[in-house]
Amino acid sequence: MLHDRARIQIEAGAGGDGSTSFRREAHVPRGGPDGGDGGRGGDVLLVCDGSLRDLQAFRRRSHFRAGRGGHGEGSQRHGAAGATLEIRVPPGTQVQGVAGEDGGELAGRRWELLADGQRSLAARGGTGGKGNKRFATPTRQAPRFAERGLPGESGWLELRLKLLADVGLVGLPNAGKSSLLARLTRAAPKVADYPFTTLSPVLGVLDSPDRQLIVADIPGLIEGASEGAGLGHDFLAHVERTRLLVHVLDIAPELTLGADADPLANHATIERELAAHDPRLAALPRILALSKGDLVSAERRAQAQREWRERLGGDVPVIVTSSATGLGIEELAATLLAAVPVQEEAAGDAPGVPAEGEEELLEHMVFRPAGDGGFRVERAGPGTFAVRGRGIEMLLARHDIENEDAMDYLEGRLRRIGVLRALEEAGFEPGDEIEIGGVTFELDPAEAEPRPRRRK
Repeated sequence: MLHDRARIQIEAGAGGDGSTSFRREAHVPRGGPDGGDGGRGGDVLLVCDGSLRDLQAFRRRSHFRAGRGGHGEGSQRHGAAGATLEIRVPPGTQVQGVAGEDGGELAGRRWELLADGQRSLAARGGTGGKGNKRFATPTRQAPRFAERGLPGESGWLELRLKLLADVGLVGLPNAGKSSLLARLTRAAPKVADYPFTTLSPVLGVLDSPDRQLIVADIPGLIEGASEGAGLGHDFLAHVERTRLLVHVLDIAPELTLGADADPLANHATIERELAAHDPRLAALPRILALSKGDLVSAERRAQAQREWRERLGGDVPVIVTSSATGLGIEELAATLLAAVPVQEEAAGDAPGVPAEGEEELLEHMVFRPAGDGGFRVERAGPGTFAVRGRGIEMLLARHDIENEDAMDYLEGRLRRIGVLRALEEAGFEPGDEIEIGGVTFELDPAEAEPRPRRRK
């Protein structure tokens, strides 16, 4: 069974903490700060692997975590970067961040992987904290604080696979699609004389001396499929990427389905459901394959072929086939190879893969949400003000509010950024409380000394 959906949880690595350390050597009674920086957390990458065909691997494992960055140490030894985690998915995988409480930072992001070797950044690792050596200045020669590393991005992803086939075989259940695919290609689909033998799409390869075509046997459609009836939406989506459709129509349905079977009605049902699912499907090139030609006489085959060519206006090739005898198989294969144009592959990297030196910019533009910079001040209640903004919240998360040196440094940063000025313009007075990222403290700008009060 083809597994075309999966839900996974990913977590990029957290950054390592910076070190608070001072040089300790003989005859050096007052060694300066020498704490190293924490390493950056590992990223989570999705990698398109052309050898994969479905998402079955994610039934056994659904939680993935990249490596954490190492902590900084004394003597200016920096922590190692966390190991990057690569998750391999098949071509045609659509990725979407899950919205809601468990979506995390990934909620709302959408992209897809189409070409073998294509790589995309799914979750960015947290940055490492700076060691106390970085905070030494002429007026602060012995900083007794360092930054904490930040957590990496995390959340749930929905993976959906849409087959990347050149040709899609569509038709009613029991129209003969599976048998036709077996004769055309090297596929070995399940074949039986009852409806819905094919419960999942089956791929086959049509070989020629100079090229190949991927042919997909799409499970049988019925009236109402575009609204979810029968196998419905689960498999209609797989024909969206095909470049040509072969409508397989039983030439003599009364022999297998009963005297009331009508080829005209059967043909209209499939075309109507395709167009209702996605109007673009109605514009795809078509080939009509009249299957099971061995069940009728040569005169009836010729008559049916002539009538359908007239009915379709000559724009749609009509070929009578028989999977049992091989009738029309070579003609259909040649028609498919001629009808599907050769795709010219661009030189260089696969689509979606940034060139060397462009990776950071492309990933930021495609996968990183806007609005990380800036801040706003809100009055949260009597004598309480809240400062909102991801950058400000990350700044506070880096520092230990119980460390007086760290809080003194933080107050200076808030002043330089303009947060204190914005608070005063909003009516802030000495003694009022400030809440940033769940941390509440009192601050008197005149004293220039934040005093932690409580942490939520």
